[in-house]
Amino acid sequence: MISSVGIVGGAGYGAGELLRLLLLRSDITVAFVVSRSHAGRPLAAAHPDLEGYSSLLFSEAPDFDQPIDVLFLCSGHGESQLFMERESVPADVRIVDLSTDFRHRENSHIDSRSFLYGLPEFNRDKIRQADSIANPGCFATAITLGFLPLASQGLITDDLHVTAITGATGAGASLSATSHFPWRDGNVSVYKPFVHQHLREIEESRRAVDPEGDGAIRFVPVRGNFARGIHATLYTRCEESPETLGELYRDFYEDHPFTLVVNEPLDLKRVVNTNRCYLHVLRHDDLVMVTSIIDNLLKGAAGQACQNMNLMLDLPESTGLQLKATRF
Repeated sequence: MISSVGIVGGAGYGAGELLRLLLLRSDITVAFVVSRSHAGRPLAAAHPDLEGYSSLLFSEAPDFDQPIDVLFLCSGHGESQLFMERESVPADVRIVDLSTDFRHRENSHIDSRSFLYGLPEFNRDKIRQADSIANPGCFATAITLGFLPLASQGLITDDLHVTAITGATGAGASLSATSHFPWRDGNVSVYKPFVHQHLREIEESRRAVDPEGDGAIRFVPVRGNFARGIHATLYTRCEESPETLGELYRDFYEDHPFTLVVNEPLDLKRVVNTNRCYLHVLRHDDLVMVTSIIDNLLKGAAGQACQNMNLMLDLPESTGLQLKATRF
């Protein structure tokens, strides 16, 4: 069975990755790709590596006269809510939103739709039944996957300290002072320490599994001088033995194809160009440290969006997402 999808906000990095995944699938057809800035131009005008993969042109607006099964919203933050208020999306069309607009519980409802937080390792069974998904943020994905097993057993009883470094693509395709190549190259900087916008959704996920947990999440984000990927390090006090912690993490993610617990220390190239999250758990004195790595554009955005689509369409979760890492 072939499913049809549409994309709104098709010129950015996330949409480009989404198109690369979808255009290579024989069970998916892309009906339209909306980009006001590129309307009437071929997809390769924004994504040169898609030259020859599709004859589609960017459109000015969605064409709901073409029946589609899934609509991906890939516009900037704040744009998805405006789109939903402006457009009449058919009730039978499933939606996956990649912005922040519907990730928080108090903002997850609009008209007759209720957006479910789309972290498959947390909400897989509910995603299968949902018609609207709020795709998690990239930092939120890496960090939440790092602590979910601990939180599920009430083992976070002190502050959870997190430092995570992200590639330049995390800032989006629009040029800014801190994504400009001469500034970013050979440079590293902290930004939004303790107040990053993803903290709210991270806290909501923690409270959903451990409402009585003590301590705050102290998050320091770092801009890296590389293009893509997130390397997050989390640590907190914990009295459990290394053997117990290892078993806890392996059991928690045993049935999840894209989150793997490994014994050796992690490097970022292991995960770039994949939809995987790798985790490494280390015990030192009375501390547990978890390293979590993802590709911010795949498991942190477009890959996870496809993973959610697969679940919503009752397809095997890993369909179209068996990707090889770019090691060198």
